[in-house]
Amino acid sequence: MIEIIYGGIKTSRFPTEEGLMNPQKVPFWLRWLVPVVLVITWLGIAGIGGPTFGRLDEVSSNDQASFLPAGAEATEAGDWQAKFRDSDEIPAVVIVENDAAFTPAQLGEAAQLKADIEALKLGSAVVGPIPSEDGKAVQFIVPMASSDELRAKVQELRDVVQPGAPDGMNAFVTGPAGLTADLVNAFGGIDGILLLVALGAVFLILLLVYRSVVLPLAVLFTSVFALCAAILLVFGMAKLGWIQLNGQSQGILSILVIGAATDYALLYVARFREALTHTTNRTQAAMTAWKASFEPILASGATVIIALLCLLFSDLNSNKALGPVAAAGILCSLFAALTLLPALMALLGRAAFWPFRPKLLPDDEREPELVTGLEGQKGLWRGIGTLVSKRPRVVWVASVLLLLVASAGVLQLKANGVPQTDVILSQSDAVDGQDALARHFDAGSGSPAVVVASQGAAQQVLDKVKTADGVGDAYLLAEGNVPITGAPGTPAEPAVRDGKVLINATLNSAADSIEAEEAVKSLRLAVRDVDSGALVGGVTATALDTNTTAQRDLVVIIPIVLVVILFILMLLLRSVVAPVLLVLSVVLSYGAAMGVSAWVFNGVFGFSGADATVPLFGFVFLVALGVDYNIFLMSRVREESLKHGTRPGILRGLAVTGGVITSAGVVLAATFAALGVIPIMFLVQLAFIVAFGVLLDTVLVRSLLVPALAYDIGSKIWWPSKLGRGSSAAPVAPREEEEASVGR
Repeated sequence: MIEIIYGGIKTSRFPTEEGLMNPQKVPFWLRWLVPVVLVITWLGIAGIGGPTFGRLDEVSSNDQASFLPAGAEATEAGDWQAKFRDSDEIPAVVIVENDAAFTPAQLGEAAQLKADIEALKLGSAVVGPIPSEDGKAVQFIVPMASSDELRAKVQELRDVVQPGAPDGMNAFVTGPAGLTADLVNAFGGIDGILLLVALGAVFLILLLVYRSVVLPLAVLFTSVFALCAAILLVFGMAKLGWIQLNGQSQGILSILVIGAATDYALLYVARFREALTHTTNRTQAAMTAWKASFEPILASGATVIIALLCLLFSDLNSNKALGPVAAAGILCSLFAALTLLPALMALLGRAAFWPFRPKLLPDDEREPELVTGLEGQKGLWRGIGTLVSKRPRVVWVASVLLLLVASAGVLQLKANGVPQTDVILSQSDAVDGQDALARHFDAGSGSPAVVVASQGAAQQVLDKVKTADGVGDAYLLAEGNVPITGAPGTPAEPAVRDGKVLINATLNSAADSIEAEEAVKSLRLAVRDVDSGALVGGVTATALDTNTTAQRDLVVIIPIVLVVILFILMLLLRSVVAPVLLVLSVVLSYGAAMGVSAWVFNGVFGFSGADATVPLFGFVFLVALGVDYNIFLMSRVREESLKHGTRPGILRGLAVTGGVITSAGVVLAATFAALGVIPIMFLVQLAFIVAFGVLLDTVLVRSLLVPALAYDIGSKIWWPSKLGRGSSAAPVAPREEEEASVGR
């Protein structure tokens, strides 16, 4: 005999065939067959998806230009550039630096180095050696064919250049090709190190929480199999050209799937453990836990999926691509938590919790009579519940004030993009080369701005470019992208395509610097004075347009995400007041997380700024995942309120979900913190924002602010439902009586 007390159902015996399925009447072989088939099916998915993990590079691209929308000026300029070249090449810049001016003999050695570079046949003709004005450096422009083997080709170039430099001199390979190769190298840890760190952190936390070896392994298997399914799904979508995958979204996918699948698994496991205290039948316990956790897990997953799909409204292709990639990951996490994990628990039963197996409770201990909501509770969560019930207004007002103070740091956040040389946090030959280039040449010489102008206005545009702020030199390009300098033997006529010509403009500042972006802004205004159809593109223009588009996406997508989440919460909680307050709480939590992050980035890490997409990604993940925990809490609070009244239900829901939700928050924070092992500024910043924000939301917002605010408001929190008018499955005790009882 069992009392089922989940989802508002209460009976002293198993439901009959007219109700739920009676596991005692299900054949023994069938009770084993269904879980075994589910486990085998997931093993098959993992067997196919696992090896696909190593093939993601086949469908991944880290080309920043591909992130831009088709309507961006840099994109249009790039399309025109493509008409002027026979191949799609990326320039590498080789710079050889000396402490003193080059001697004639050393210049001869540098000329020999050019021959060695040309022997590699990496692309079209090598330009150089070009000496610096101070005579202490020379540079070579090495066009390299853009392909999946760019990283290997850059390394091949470095293997020739660095040993071949004259004695006592330093040689670097930088420029767009060098920086791209080093960026790809930095992302190389995603496939192995990131996954190992994340899984290791999750395993240790679960080991401490459950003091069991079997259960953490079952949860990890669920997370890993979900990731295998997600990889298979994402690979297929990328192969078909439906999505654009890059190293950034690839890393986030792994972390998001592991964190989300573990969170959903913890919620199910908590209900399963609870069910085992009421029955010895593991099939019945698995079914009861599935029924009790299905709605909050589904609502949570749907909220995150829809919030992520809102990124499809983004103009920036990198943002747009992350939406379906991450949503696919959450979808697979959802299915794994609702199919694979219940199957494993149905097979393992109490053995999953060995050596601390849950014991069957006597009938009189299964559901105590509730007046305050804290009956039968002890320890930390009884203490928090007592605090919330005694001083609800003080608790939620103090929490709000603390979050508002933390949010003030947002004013210090510099999320307007960072130089590409600052993106890579580990040692980088390309970054060192950029520094050397800036010491001896016009810093932008390896990556000029490109002006597309009308043939009839070519000379006027060229004159305007030469006098523009931040431009060191400019020249028209002839066939083969050869500069027209006026020197004897050089071409005299520019190349023309459909009435357009190209002008290269060497900037005084490094191409990836904020100063260079300001120069491009001025240049665009200047050239349009003489040619209204002129376009300015190139590496700097691409970065500028990326930042501008990212800031536009932030303004557009945030309201969409909030409206979607609010609508889902209203459907789940059958209320208007509670969803509005929950959304406001996570927005406030997001502001506090961003404020503290700004202080940490500026004062502790000393970052030069933040990527323009950081606030948007931080918002989507923190708001969607923060609402997750409020869904877990408030769905249980509503369930308990239907049986015991709103205020007792709030305290009861807080107490019984406190441990599992806190564990879930710690796990998710740990998995996102694992992103910090990848030496990319964007990922390190996102790791801190989400990890800190999730902990803040778990510890302060969900444990104190939301319960205290709901307790203070009382049954009106459920308005306009019947529960909001004081109608429930059990009478609501007067608040004075509740507080007196809590005090006793």
